[in-house]
Amino acid sequence: MGREPLPLNGIRITDFSWALAGPLCTQLLGAMGAEVIKIETSKRLDALRGAEPFADGVPGPNRSGRFNNLNLCKKGCTLDLTKPEAVELVNGLIKLSDVVIENFAFGVMARLGLGHETVLKIRPDLIYVSSSGLGAAGPKKHHVAFGNTVHAFSGLTALTGYYQGPPRGIGGTFSDPLTGITAAFAILAALHHRADTGLGQFVDLSMAEATLAQLPEAVMDYTMNGRVRGCEGNRDGSMAPHNTYPTRGEDEWVCIAVSSEEEWKSLCRAMGSPSWAAEDKFSDMFRRLQHQDELDSLIGEWTSSFSSREITDMLQKAGVPAGPSSNLEQFVTDPHLRARGYLFELDHPEAGRRTVSGLPWKLSHCPEPAYWPAPMLGEHNGYVFQELLGLAGDRVAELTASGVIC
Repeated sequence: MGREPLPLNGIRITDFSWALAGPLCTQLLGAMGAEVIKIETSKRLDALRGAEPFADGVPGPNRSGRFNNLNLCKKGCTLDLTKPEAVELVNGLIKLSDVVIENFAFGVMARLGLGHETVLKIRPDLIYVSSSGLGAAGPKKHHVAFGNTVHAFSGLTALTGYYQGPPRGIGGTFSDPLTGITAAFAILAALHHRADTGLGQFVDLSMAEATLAQLPEAVMDYTMNGRVRGCEGNRDGSMAPHNTYPTRGEDEWVCIAVSSEEEWKSLCRAMGSPSWAAEDKFSDMFRRLQHQDELDSLIGEWTSSFSSREITDMLQKAGVPAGPSSNLEQFVTDPHLRARGYLFELDHPEAGRRTVSGLPWKLSHCPEPAYWPAPMLGEHNGYVFQELLGLAGDRVAELTASGVIC
């Protein structure tokens, strides 16, 4: 069987999203063939355009590594949406689009005259996605939220502190990529529904709910048992040992997870069958769960004599799930990820040649995406306003001079 075109060829997305969640969603869809047109303005830049790290340490709206890595495979144009002429241009673009996505606080798009009720009248078969902290309905819909506040609201922070300690935040904005991936899934589902019915629809996406959906064990524990889980660190309620252990070298760690008696026996053999491993208090999973403090201390003494890679290779060969806790340098240079093509080099006209990440999946009957760099600010104004919307060059010049295109 021959290789087919990319799955979303022919789908156009008008993208108002900013920061992390929305841009990740549209990057995934753009890499799968959708034409993504990112709407920006020089009056108020996307927050990530001003976020470190910058190429060669030199700040600039086109030089942010975070922005450039999250906005591959998109076209970009600039408009001041506070001006009626700009909204008219956007309405023209929406008529040519299949999907609109935004992730502003509730009410922002409606105040601009671009809320879903208005926009769906322009094109009834449109998929309109609104992603906000707590969703577009409910008594708290007006609450403004960012990743760390969503972590706290959803209950995630209450689970991620050290064992029996107070709640602690996690590194990074876990809720944003979760929301971006969830939005991509919702868009694909809505497009599939439209293909069957011809109907467009409004997709109301809550970051908090997307995060809470990833905590099923804690939710079920409360709803079924009335038990409120606290911080568990790296432990697991049904596996022991299950933790991150020190290895030889400064700040080097290895993760080990034992889920069965067979894996426990294999771990014991790999450790040289120390006498303590045969003690009754470690003889089955229930007892090991009861004595995790001592168990973790003993395993940590053993792992500290080896490198994280040596421990990983040793235990993987023995059939025990284990892996190094990689820092960012180790992740970016990992030969496995390079060999799969997930990490690769891409040239950016201003930032230069940089390592970027692509799709985390491969489709056997579709070509590899033809990745291209994130758009420079306003890079595709000519394409959007002249080729797509049919404006004459002198009209584009007038709109630029008046600040509509900016």
